[in-house]
Amino acid sequence: MSSAMQELIDILNLERLEHNLFRGRSPQVGWQRVFGGQVIGQSLAAAQRTVASDRHVHSLHCYFMRPGDPAIPIVYEVDRIRDGGSFTTRRVVAIQSGHAIFSLAASFHIDEDGLGHQLPMPDGVPAPEALPSYQEILDKGGDQVPENIRRYFQRDRPVEIRPVSLKHYMSQDMLPPFQKTWLRLSGPVPDDRGVQAAVLAYLSDMTLLDTVTFPHGRSVFDPKLQMASLDHAMWFHRPHPLDDWLLYTQDSPSAGGARGLSRGSIYSRDGVLIASTAQEGLMRLRKK
Repeated sequence: MSSAMQELIDILNLERLEHNLFRGRSPQVGWQRVFGGQVIGQSLAAAQRTVASDRHVHSLHCYFMRPGDPAIPIVYEVDRIRDGGSFTTRRVVAIQSGHAIFSLAASFHIDEDGLGHQLPMPDGVPAPEALPSYQEILDKGGDQVPENIRRYFQRDRPVEIRPVSLKHYMSQDMLPPFQKTWLRLSGPVPDDRGVQAAVLAYLSDMTLLDTVTFPHGRSVFDPKLQMASLDHAMWFHRPHPLDDWLLYTQDSPSAGGARGLSRGSIYSRDGVLIASTAQEGLMRLRKK
């Protein structure tokens, strides 16, 4: 297991402060603000600590209010809104320095049998082994990669990312608002559905907002753009051990008013639809 993966498992294991209060920390890797997927995953982990073991998250909806400071612990306050016959509802507020930085509402459900269907995984997607890793990209043509993107590629992270296309990083062409990316965790995930759900929530924030920039010939690394997640929603369709590559297919149906919307589907390598996502983000042109 990589050190970054072990760190991810550790930061999702929150410290209990009180009956409904938990504390989480951030990895000290030089980021200026807390990664959005981290606070989603930790908030979900906090909510799960207050839910019966036979109930599992099926959806979450959250809002980002302030950027989190990685140097300061985050306190998660859980509101036990309802415990019903088959559903449980929780609300979590993440707090730093006395201010709310994030809120999450999550619903949990007992396992039930019922009708089922799913959209198939797209055809013709190259296998992850046929695509270069970030390090291979740098080894073959690192001098053609902009410096800020090179630093991003070299960063140690718990998730290996292999985009099907890198054109939006390397050019300013206006591209259709669609993206496909393979993701794989850099170590084993514990055989625990709660931990697996929190890890999946963590990685669901990766690359999703990038897709709104494609039709504009830009990327999230563009210094003329101010970008930040505003809200995030996720639906968990089927449990999965997260022990192999996952395909994250994304599209952006709309952007306007300095905001952009992206949607995503997360498939297992063998085509099982594990989860669906949606996120709106700030997409503001900087005036200075």
